[in-house]
Amino acid sequence: MNPAKRRAIFEKLRELNPHPASELEFSSPFELLVAVVLSAQATDKSVNAATRVLYRVANTPAAIAALGEERLAEYIKTIGLFRTKARNVVRLSQLLIERHGGTVPRDRDALEALPGVGRKTANVVLNTAFGEPTIAVDTHIFRVANRTHLAPGDTVEEVEERLQKFTPDEFRKDAHHWLILHGRYTCKARTPECWRCPIAQWCECRPKSPAPRAPAKLRPGMPDRAED
Repeated sequence: MNPAKRRAIFEKLRELNPHPASELEFSSPFELLVAVVLSAQATDKSVNAATRVLYRVANTPAAIAALGEERLAEYIKTIGLFRTKARNVVRLSQLLIERHGGTVPRDRDALEALPGVGRKTANVVLNTAFGEPTIAVDTHIFRVANRTHLAPGDTVEEVEERLQKFTPDEFRKDAHHWLILHGRYTCKARTPECWRCPIAQWCECRPKSPAPRAPAKLRPGMPDRAED
């Protein structure tokens, strides 16, 4: 894909969504960090449902540490892998207190040293909480980058490196949000909705998915099978 196409894609995504935001609900860097850790192999909707209740009770490292694993697990038990996540969230809360005075560090290495925090989670926190131009590559972004040929790669690391290289500076801060939302709602895994895709003219995916066929209209006098 040439630079002109990449620019056109990002210009269109920016036109449609000038101020993209995470669908996770949070009001502080710590709330975001916990939500992202909980979102691994879970939907944002399920995480938000749990944290709306949890954060009314405990939304600081000290409060989560005081809550402990067993009580925290009760708040997040509707989320997959909740026991492992409860252990990680309590431990990372304790480490934030011990190492960083109870604040979330604006440093990749420090973030990745916390339990349950990998490169993707660190990128999300750096971007969304601190405005860093990082691009966190999840399954949606990996798919979109490869399917469109925006930044193809065999691994998450390759895709991230190429997105950082090929994305113009003015789009880099919001690229993560645009691409994840595009993959979540339009460029879906099983059946990409190419017929309504706003960037289809620049996408190099072939062939494009056709629009679904409308149901056939009943002839006059023909009974509706649903009413038989």
